[in-house]
Amino acid sequence: MGPINKILFVAGSGTGRAPMAAEIMKQTLVERGIAGIEVCARGLVVQFPEPMNPKALAVLASNDIQADGYQAKELVNDDITPDSIVLVMKEVQRPRVIEEFDNANEENVFVLSAYVGDEIEVINPYGGSIQAYGLCFEVIKKTTEKLADKLWG
Repeated sequence: MGPINKILFVAGSGTGRAPMAAEIMKQTLVERGIAGIEVCARGLVVQFPEPMNPKALAVLASNDIQADGYQAKELVNDDITPDSIVLVMKEVQRPRVIEEFDNANEENVFVLSAYVGDEIEVINPYGGSIQAYGLCFEVIKKTTEKLADKLWG
């Protein structure tokens, strides 16, 4: 795999973990002075464009990250380019992406937590309290920092 210029965070509906990870990663890149990287969130099953989960939005806002206007989009083959990396939230999602998308393969699709050396997947806070979303935010923040370290030192 060559240089990475696009990061796709992918989760189930694309309304919780994936957009939180994308927004946190965008902030991490700005803080580190890294420019020119496209960061996107996608869902595996998106029936219609939905806004980000209100609890996820609230947790981002409480951490000075604005994500107004976000609408979930389903992952499509054209999202995956030669310079992109696809990071799913759960191990069961990885083979699905690789099987369903021609541009996806073992070299560009990874489980986010495993890719950065963590043993536990990012939990899905859906249906949980605002505190569950806050915990998810903290885990994603640490994970995206490790991701930036791995990709750009």
